[in-house]
Amino acid sequence: MEAAIIAEVTAEPGLRILGTEEKKTMRRYRIAAIPADGIGPEVIDAGLEVLDALAGRVGFALDVDRYDWGSARYRRTGAMMPDDGVTQLRGADAIYFGAVGAPDIPDAITLWGLRLAIAQGMDQFANIRPTRILPGVASPLRDVAPADLDWLIIRENSEGEYAGQGGRSHRGFPEEVATEVAIFTRAGVERIMRYAFAEAQRRPAKHLTVVTKSNAQRYGLVLWDEVATLVARDYPDVIWDKELVDAMTVRMVRRPASIDTVVATNLHADILTDLAAALAGSIGVAPTANIDPSRRFPSMFEPIHGSAFDITGKGIANPVGALWTASLMLEHLGEHEAAAVLMAAIEQVCAAGIVTPDLGGRATTREVARAVADALRGVNRPGG
Repeated sequence: MEAAIIAEVTAEPGLRILGTEEKKTMRRYRIAAIPADGIGPEVIDAGLEVLDALAGRVGFALDVDRYDWGSARYRRTGAMMPDDGVTQLRGADAIYFGAVGAPDIPDAITLWGLRLAIAQGMDQFANIRPTRILPGVASPLRDVAPADLDWLIIRENSEGEYAGQGGRSHRGFPEEVATEVAIFTRAGVERIMRYAFAEAQRRPAKHLTVVTKSNAQRYGLVLWDEVATLVARDYPDVIWDKELVDAMTVRMVRRPASIDTVVATNLHADILTDLAAALAGSIGVAPTANIDPSRRFPSMFEPIHGSAFDITGKGIANPVGALWTASLMLEHLGEHEAAAVLMAAIEQVCAAGIVTPDLGGRATTREVARAVADALRGVNRPGG
């Protein structure tokens, strides 16, 4: 199957192979790879294979440092990563992250012990999640064309419902109390709003939807609404509207073409982007970037699909989310041509039908990655 289809995939026009002298002066980036748990190692290996096929051909090289942090380390040592883990990562230009979580360890330990520890420890306050229907991928929505679903969802990534504030008392007694305090600061809300308005301003539609729940949450999300109104004055060319989070789920399904750029709180965007990925065809294709816009710290790039232990080791994990994530990473590093070339190769492979079972195909993780790598190299395999 793969050999027959791969012949249809050609390298993106304009991918210029560098000469020997050019390679001597190419730009170099240090990447911290943290495959972590479940299918994380499988998709990160696929991403690194594809990046290796691309690197050096358009003027850059990657030096990859691999970290064995995650649930296996927790079982050995009682910690998901070393105490100085965040400090160790500061020398990287970017972090390429797989997935975190294990069936035998509470999610509160795995998530807070690794991914959130990095994101909050490096003030990666803007979580960006592009969503669109890739060529060859079918949306479950009826009569929806790819042009009707092309979204950029921006998630506040440092406070809100995931601020980590709260506690438990009277444990084990009938009167046990557990509190989870959502924190909204004016500084935190304003910076994510400014980031979102600026991103909307760069997109052709220049349209932003601010998601809220201020009808029921009358303090933090009333502040959210008020700050949005103030920030909007500085972006007069951006059309914006507000939507309650429950109504937003209906709008995403019924009127996807009315949406372009979205900004939402930590929890609300987390949920909405899973729905967005499903509407675009599969959570396996969805990318994420955790951005520190100030660039004081490296930003972290990860697919959103999670550790997926039900398919771990079966070789069928969809690597497209990790590959699209790699394109976002290259874009952030300033390698715009390489990012575009990689995205074009991903689209070519999907359009050719080389997809994993979650998309209705029969290809393995390795076959999809190899097809994208071959597209980048311009390779047609014998027998194709």
